[in-house]
Amino acid sequence: MASAELPARARLEARLDELVVENRFTIAVVFPALGAVTLLASAEGLLPAPLSFNPYFLLFGVAVMRLPLVAGLAPVATRRTAAGLAALCGFTYAVELAGVRTGYPYGAFEYGVDLGPMVGGIPAALPLFFLPLVVNAYLLSLLLFGDATRRAVVRVPVVVAAVVGMDLVLDPAAVAIGFWTYDAGGLYYAVPWTNYAGWVLSAVVSVTVVDAVLDRTAVLRRLESCGFVLDDLVSFVILWGGINLYFGNWLPAALAAAYGYGLWRTDRFDFPER
Repeated sequence: MASAELPARARLEARLDELVVENRFTIAVVFPALGAVTLLASAEGLLPAPLSFNPYFLLFGVAVMRLPLVAGLAPVATRRTAAGLAALCGFTYAVELAGVRTGYPYGAFEYGVDLGPMVGGIPAALPLFFLPLVVNAYLLSLLLFGDATRRAVVRVPVVVAAVVGMDLVLDPAAVAIGFWTYDAGGLYYAVPWTNYAGWVLSAVVSVTVVDAVLDRTAVLRRLESCGFVLDDLVSFVILWGGINLYFGNWLPAALAAAYGYGLWRTDRFDFPER
């Protein structure tokens, strides 16, 4: 069937696939590498004010790095998926608002960098930062643990652990460059244990919803046919692993490398056109 005869959604999905495949290395490696350098230069005061922690450059970079995940899952997304993710967006804002105003469940913290437009003191782009972590953890867990994840009683806890592990990488690096600070500090790279207790809570809710609204069989088929769907996690490893290495945060850097190893084990840390 000629592309002009395809339904509009199919044409859009095909164009997204083509865009990602043609620019795969740039999206998954160049963008996070430049992002790490830019963020570190901002933290060290090496960039002029208009460029230092520029929120619009930051949001653009994050949006570009999310493209493989969006393009990868678009063909298996349904109205139920959209409704579930919309509900999770609301949940994400609600939990973050509670955290900012009460200190629960993440611990008292303050933003130190402009992360773009704010809604009620919360970055409007918060779901763009958080939800892909959950989905990436879900996809990687399905690939790594295979048949063991057929049962929800195994699948959900495994993915929750993967999500919390990603924050064990992310938060120390974010604190080091000044994205946010915790009022009481913490033993784990100035991050309090309450933050991770909060992440367990958020991850349980988010993973349960994602698991309910995605067709796991369709997702597994898409994972088999789409080589780039986890490239956003490649970007995560490069960006936050690199920042942790710069600051000598060895444990978070090692955890980032562990996610990189998981991607390698599942044949995802490569860049052939597929």
